[in-house]
Amino acid sequence: MQKIFVAGISTGVGKTLASAIITEALKADYWKPVQSGDLDNTDSDTVRNLISNDRTVIHPSSYELNAAMSPHAAADIDGVLIDRFHINEPATENHLVIEGAGGLLVPLNNEDTMFDIIMPEYKVVVVSKHYLGSINHTLLTIGWLQNKGYDVSVLFNGNENRHTENIILHKTGVSLIGRIEDESRIDKEVVAKYAGKFKHILESL
Repeated sequence: MQKIFVAGISTGVGKTLASAIITEALKADYWKPVQSGDLDNTDSDTVRNLISNDRTVIHPSSYELNAAMSPHAAADIDGVLIDRFHINEPATENHLVIEGAGGLLVPLNNEDTMFDIIMPEYKVVVVSKHYLGSINHTLLTIGWLQNKGYDVSVLFNGNENRHTENIILHKTGVSLIGRIEDESRIDKEVVAKYAGKFKHILESL
């Protein structure tokens, strides 16, 4: 069974949409270890509302924090200390999609970052959204993961930007999952469309 960690090059780049698509494609379980903010409409809720299959189990987050801030700051406001050894992967016999919070080096506490909860056996899908500066952010994120020995793929979010995509693929050599176009709406049908499109390559990671 596959365990796929969905990492972003920054916050707001489409990790949750990508996670929903990967979850739907593999009929995988989904887990968001740390949720910061929007507790009335969490990323887990969003994924639940975007998938169509009846196999996926949405596992509870290890930490749910009230403020939409970096986890270490949100935890401090809530009077909580995030202990990465209390972030326990849920038991499942299904594939598992794990969605990170923010970028790769977002702090969980004074010592640990999001990177520290990516287990050695995880495959990592980096979500790269096109914006000025995204090439640098993407190369830094992928480079850090590759230097640590992870199996990395990239999923682009946004309408085609050939110059950006080509240079990232050339410089990193990572496999390409595909691209999510700028859609006028995001719903179950759109997620199912991309799930079908990416299913084969995701199964072969």
